[in-house]
Amino acid sequence: MKEEIMEQLEEVYDPELHIDIVNLGLVYGVDIDDEGKVDVTMTLTAMGCPLSATIHQMVTEAVMKVDGVQSVYVDIVYDPPWDKSRMSRYAKIALGIAD
Repeated sequence: MKEEIMEQLEEVYDPELHIDIVNLGLVYGVDIDDEGKVDVTMTLTAMGCPLSATIHQMVTEAVMKVDGVQSVYVDIVYDPPWDKSRMSRYAKIALGIAD
């Protein structure tokens, strides 16, 4: 189920950067219990992001598409802070960032 959840999260795009949140390195963890409760721990590229509620909703909707998921809790954290080193090679190329 975790793999399916991660695939769904790859369909959630940062509205400003137009790269998915998985390749941006915003997803820190996904925990699933035996009852289908899913906890997603993630961050945003900037503290105080005005689109945090939108991203939160998009993550919840994406995860709920996976069979067996009963509920979703999205925990947006800022520790550890996000930086560009968390991005995949794909995201760096798409944004024109050199390693």
